Amino acid sequence: MDKQANARVGIIMGSASDLPVMELTAKVLKELEVPFEMTVISAHRTPQRMMAYAASAAERGLKVIVAGAGGAAHLPGMTASVTPLPVIGVPIKSSNSIDGWDSVLSILQMPAGVPVATVALDGGRNAGILAAQVVAAGDEALLGRLAQFKDALKAKVMDSVERVENHPI
Repeated sequence: MDKQANARVGIIMGSASDLPVMELTAKVLKELEVPFEMTVISAHRTPQRMMAYAASAAERGLKVIVAGAGGAAHLPGMTASVTPLPVIGVPIKSSNSIDGWDSVLSILQMPAGVPVATVALDGGRNAGILAAQVVAAGDEALLGRLAQFKDALKAKVMDSVERVENHPI
């Protein structure tokens, strides 16, 4: 398990093949200076590991879990059923997926009482931003870094306005 001291976000994925999407989560958390841990946990092949991870997450200091999975995508929902922490689900278009829709619907359609926040298909970056926003609810310094992050997004768009408006067609 890739553990950082004082991890606040847990990043879990059903398979190492999910890493290209889930590393986007890790990269944005690193950019925002949010400590995280990352590992592989399969809801179907290592259910006891999943249960132990989810059950101990809050006492280990995590504030939110980002869970990515493809195919049947039970990892986010099953994790949410065991932990009191918020869980952000990342549906992944995988080799065993039905164009990603099975993953989206498996994560999105949770029963009442077991919510999972769901980002777009392969939306690892947005999951990281959302996880940072959850942690920032109790961290003024992180809230400031997120404000700067959002300002940089705005500046990027504003930098393109003149170029687009004056583009010869």
